[in-house]
Amino acid sequence: MILKDKTILIMGIRNKWSIAYGTAKAAYEQGAKLCFTFMGEDNRSKIEDLISEFKGSKAYACDASLDNDIEALFTKIKADYGKIDGIVHCIAHAFTEDLHNDFIETSKDGFSHANDVSAYTMVAVARYARDMEILNENASLVALTYHGSTKVLPGYNVMGVAKAALECSVRYLAENLGRTGIRVNAISAGPIKTLSSKGIKDFNSILTVVEEKAPLHRNVTTEQVGNSVVFMLSNMSDAITGQIIYADSGYNIMGI
Repeated sequence: MILKDKTILIMGIRNKWSIAYGTAKAAYEQGAKLCFTFMGEDNRSKIEDLISEFKGSKAYACDASLDNDIEALFTKIKADYGKIDGIVHCIAHAFTEDLHNDFIETSKDGFSHANDVSAYTMVAVARYARDMEILNENASLVALTYHGSTKVLPGYNVMGVAKAALECSVRYLAENLGRTGIRVNAISAGPIKTLSSKGIKDFNSILTVVEEKAPLHRNVTTEQVGNSVVFMLSNMSDAITGQIIYADSGYNIMGI
């Protein structure tokens, strides 16, 4: 088990169809001790029921767009677990109208919101994790991204811009944190039917194209993406940092 004796924080779990859940399942099967963040204290009972199969895990309400929430989170985690070995950033959000309208119609507030929640939270989490000394030696930070950061995908719009900012942030964070041996990478997942993807117009057509054009001629599952995240959290990837690793059945290599 490649995560045996490691404690991993998964930020942004929502439901059993999410990549965060698929990652949790894969990490738990590889021996990890897990803790989670979720949005909204009123969701606590739902989330605690969701993670009940991961024995010994705990959930913390945290709005990662608020510095005070991140600081309070790490204070609690440090008290409960001591230092941890990895953080998985599964946090993203854009306003619905900014996904349904043409990108040129994106509002200033919508642009700021998408980038703040989807990209800057990764920077803030990394900084507080370093400053509060929450990370063990050789810890690994992994973010989730998508191919819409590099190519125009109708309906992805401002989220593509936010994911591009996230990916660039991963590279700069990798350089900064690499001085202390901490790695930072991102997994670019293929399209998956999740609650978040429902906000993307004509999302089912994207799934059809991937199945038709990708070298493996199939879409990916949350568990497959989770396995890729687990590899990046493990010591088996300890020579890899600052990278965007695609888990998309090879779709990203195709020109047409």
